[in-house]
Amino acid sequence: MQQRVTVPRDRLEIVELTVAAAGHRFAKDVRDGLTASPKTLSSKYFYDEIGSELFDAITHLPEYYLTAAETEILREWGWEIVRLLDDPVEFLELGSGSANKTRLLIEEALRLQPNLRYSPIDISIDALRASSMALVEHYKGLRVRAYAGDYFTVLQSGALAFERRVLAMLMGSNLGNYQPRAARQLITLIGHALRPGDGLLLGIDRKKDAATLELAYDDPTGVTSAFNRNLLARINRELGGTFDPRAFEHVARYDPKRGSVDSFLESQREQRVQIEALELDVHFALGEAIHTESSYKFDDADVTALAAAGGFAVRKTWTDRAARFAVYLLVRTR
Repeated sequence: MQQRVTVPRDRLEIVELTVAAAGHRFAKDVRDGLTASPKTLSSKYFYDEIGSELFDAITHLPEYYLTAAETEILREWGWEIVRLLDDPVEFLELGSGSANKTRLLIEEALRLQPNLRYSPIDISIDALRASSMALVEHYKGLRVRAYAGDYFTVLQSGALAFERRVLAMLMGSNLGNYQPRAARQLITLIGHALRPGDGLLLGIDRKKDAATLELAYDDPTGVTSAFNRNLLARINRELGGTFDPRAFEHVARYDPKRGSVDSFLESQREQRVQIEALELDVHFALGEAIHTESSYKFDDADVTALAAAGGFAVRKTWTDRAARFAVYLLVRTR
């Protein structure tokens, strides 16, 4: 595993952790996904620079209620959240993005203690650098040690080190993007990285009616469609693909049995796509779909079972006023 540490400014370190060259990993995963049956592309590759900007736009859509609901909870209950672990804390966040919601908890923590260390993990180095620099510039009592890499790589690297009681965060219903087995593995890895008494704050989208969920992932203005199709444009940019993103329709369907909103790119005609870097020719039948994302939804029983699998117990739960979204504080027990 390769590790590179840079210090862009005072009170900020960025640790880049990679198992293999990112371009090689992307190419391998694209080849594997587009030669599989059915075809698939990993949602973790949504977040290049353009994809990250599009997702930020999605969080402001009225149909995508998740961000507003979670922000409501943190704004109303952040004071209680940062006090429930008793001791002075430091933060570890998986999938920090722009860290806008995290600022609510940073501000509450800095009311209680003169300084705070924040360790964000994000796969997008550009988003990580921009948000981290903005945070240390704004909060004089804040130190940031940021980790660029996917969650599994960073958690298994041994690079994480903590000085105080830890409040880890996995917000934005981020956990829902993993298949159930991988979600349990991720919670278990987080548990192994923490110590008894440390906490994990989980932001979880709750199970609800199909119409509300499908509208959140397929808005009428087409931002979620552009976000999904940018994955094809990224293959064109980075791997020499010949995808016409307009020839694929964004589709989002809720499966109540699995509790998942599944997103696809559906070919609108029979076509062939070449990917130069892979020396690959891919055939698409009319109506053939590429699966790009599953977003699982949870109820209290689901979260309790996940917590137990990772060595946690649920300490407290908060919901928004409409009870669409929940934030759970899990505490590591073993």
